[in-house]
Amino acid sequence: MKTQSKAPTETSKRTDSKDWFGPFANVTSGWLGSRWGFGAAAVFIFVWALTGPIFHYSDTWQLIINSVTNIVTFLMVFLLQNTQNRDAKAINLKLDELIYSISSAKDQMIDIEKLSDKELDALSQRYENIRQQHLDRKERLSKT
Repeated sequence: MKTQSKAPTETSKRTDSKDWFGPFANVTSGWLGSRWGFGAAAVFIFVWALTGPIFHYSDTWQLIINSVTNIVTFLMVFLLQNTQNRDAKAINLKLDELIYSISSAKDQMIDIEKLSDKELDALSQRYENIRQQHLDRKERLSKT
């Protein structure tokens, strides 16, 4: 029988002081994805649009908005990817813990995200076959 894992210790809850980007990405993407971030972007666009007549809709005036939006978009890709990677890792670890804690679960399913595409396809086919067998049994039972 499998043993239950212990709750995280205080030392494992502490974050590594050298990992500044993860917490920064979480806070920044949380703020930028909020209504306040959207509002700030809308205000920026509004102010930019209002300054159009002042600058006679010049090429420089247009270049400012193009440059700012390109830079912000470029940086946001990295912030969002980091938070997605962290979320996916956390979900996989939670699922691994659930698999580990259920005695009838198959331990080989832990860390399957690290398998090759060919191995994942084989597992997918295996579970599709199990699903089909279940549907076949269900159909046979409903006919009787």
